Formats: sequence, C-alpha cells, structure tokens
Amino acid sequence: MRFQGKTAIITGGERGIGRAVAEGLVAEGASVVISDMEMESTSKAAGEIQEAFGGRVVPFKADVRKKADILSLVELAMKEFGRVDILFNNAGICSSPPIEEITEEEWDEMMAVNLRGVFFCSQAVMSIMKEQGQGRILNMASLAGKVGGLAAGAHYSASKAGVICLTKSFARTLAPYGVTVNGLAPGPVDTDMLQTLPMDRKELMLEQCPLGRFADTADVAGAALFLLSDAARHITGTTLNLNGGILME
Repeated sequence: MRFQGKTAIITGGERGIGRAVAEGLVAEGASVVISDMEMESTSKAAGEIQEAFGGRVVPFKADVRKKADILSLVELAMKEFGRVDILFNNAGICSSPPIEEITEEEWDEMMAVNLRGVFFCSQAVMSIMKEQGQGRILNMASLAGKVGGLAAGAHYSASKAGVICLTKSFARTLAPYGVTVNGLAPGPVDTDMLQTLPMDRKELMLEQCPLGRFADTADVAGAALFLLSDAARHITGTTLNLNGGILME
C-alpha cells in the first residue's frame, strides 16, 4: 500500500496507460481523480476501477487545452480530498503525417494538448504541493522526443522534446519544496494510439526493438508507480527510458 492516504490526478485517465496507472494507484491505497474528454466513458471507467479495486475514483471531464478546465479539475480534487499528492500528465495525441504536409492547425493542436496541457496542469498544482512540502509530478514524454520519431510526426516529436525540457524546469523549481518531477519516455506501447499507425511503420519499429515486443500498459504503469512512490524520492528531473532497448543511454 505505497500510496495509502495519497490523492492523485490523472489526465487522459479513461483508458490505456492512464487507466493502468489509475488502477495501480487505487490498488495500493490512493484516491484518484481521472479526467478525459468524454464524461460518459470517464464515469464508466471510474466506476469499473472502483468496483475492481475499492477506494475512491472521481471522474471529471476536462480538456487540457483549456486552462479553465485544468483549474476546475484541480479545484475538484481539493474539494473532494483536500490535497493533491500526485499529478500524472498523461493526456496526449499522436499523428504521423509527412513533415512537409504538417499544417498550422495540426502543429498548434499537437502543442496545445501535449505541451501546453502539461505546463498548465503542472502550474496549477505547484502552490498546493509547495504548501504541503511534498508531491510527485510525472509527465508522459516519448522516445520520439529523444530521437526525433521512428514513426510519429515531427510535430509530435517536438512536443515530447518540450515535455522533457519542462520536466527539468519544473524539477529545478520545485525541488527545494520536496516535490519531484520526472518523465517517462516509452517507445511503442500497445494501445489504441499505436493502432492508428500504418502496419509498415509498426513492423519497422518492432524490428528495431532488441526485446522483440512492444510494451504494454502494465510495463509503463510499473515504471510510473515506481517514480511516483517513495522508493524514487531522490530522483528528480529524470526522464526514464522505457523502449525495449531501442535507445540505450
């Protein structure tokens, strides 16, 4: 029960990696607020997690492109639980158009969700965690943010490189207050997002993976729960590789 008495906010928590992390946190004692774009599916997911693992899971509809939604999300967590110990910035989008075909609209949308959302969600919990004298922020980066993308578009890769830099910036700012800020940089993960990629690109990525398989959500959740736990209390500003050996640093 590593997270007994802790409260977590997870963006993009209705399915995939976000849901897997929510399940892990609740199973180990945390209360969780999960947000996503559709209230009906988010409420359904919250009910299923709560039924399976007990505890409290509160759903919330939020668009991380909108600062007002982010502030309302944090306000809800404080109203329900009186504290925010963990923020998992997981909400994100991915696409893979050729670099010469990326439009202004596609670029702006990618940055708004993947980078702007991470910044303003993290900003929104800063004062709470500083006052508490402890907290954990975990950001979903990507292998693409380190290597420029094996299959994802250049705008996606740039947004995730930005997340890696933001992770360091927030880590430096919040370290004196006992708050750690880290990132996860998965390679291909077997989620709905991966299924949107063309088959030839998926085969290419698999060929480049020494472990010979894509990660699943449990692989990512295991790493996330470690970084969010007290076992990682002296780790901050780090973005952990989780790519089956595609990139070895």
